[in-house]
Amino acid sequence: MARALEKIIIVGCGPGAESYLTPAAREAAQKADVLIVSRRLQDLFPEVLAERIDSGTDIEGTIDLMAARRDAGLQVVLLATGDPGIASLAQPVIRRFGRENCEVIPGISSVQVAFARLGVAWEDARIVSAHSRDPEESAADLRDAGKLAILGGREGSLKWAAGLIPELGSGRRIFLCEELTLPGEKVREVEAEELLKVPVASRAIILVIREELIP
Repeated sequence: MARALEKIIIVGCGPGAESYLTPAAREAAQKADVLIVSRRLQDLFPEVLAERIDSGTDIEGTIDLMAARRDAGLQVVLLATGDPGIASLAQPVIRRFGRENCEVIPGISSVQVAFARLGVAWEDARIVSAHSRDPEESAADLRDAGKLAILGGREGSLKWAAGLIPELGSGRRIFLCEELTLPGEKVREVEAEELLKVPVASRAIILVIREELIP
């Protein structure tokens, strides 16, 4: 009789600070024989004596390693920054193994934190990722969004946002949120052209919000 394989556990590890890890995330990590980690998360859970594999930039190669470890009967746990549902390795992993073979532990996303810092609800926000490359969305696609969260963190993402925002129309306020929950956290209101001039942290979100939607 074939042996049942363990589910891949995908754990949301929050926006950065350990205090924003959920108890469920900690409990799931304790089960790991193998931890798949990004450079940002490599120091988490030092008490877990599991093999650690850098998720790196070779997504298919990483998933192949996960499959090999799972086929060997090991419990594989993938640590995802923020929440696994936003700009995460979770989706290609779920596509490869099937959702019935994965367990997802949600985490606190940096988008949640950014809106919380402003005291603004975000259930109607449009989220666009410019973290790894310029998005395909145009100003026409995004003009109706009253609340827009742009996931940045590279020089090109700020340049893209600076070009986009004036085309969205007037009456919007812009907030640059960096290193949320970490010691270097900054949340500041800026003008679109300032995004071309400011140095930016690798963990950055740009919120573009219609002024009437801000309390």
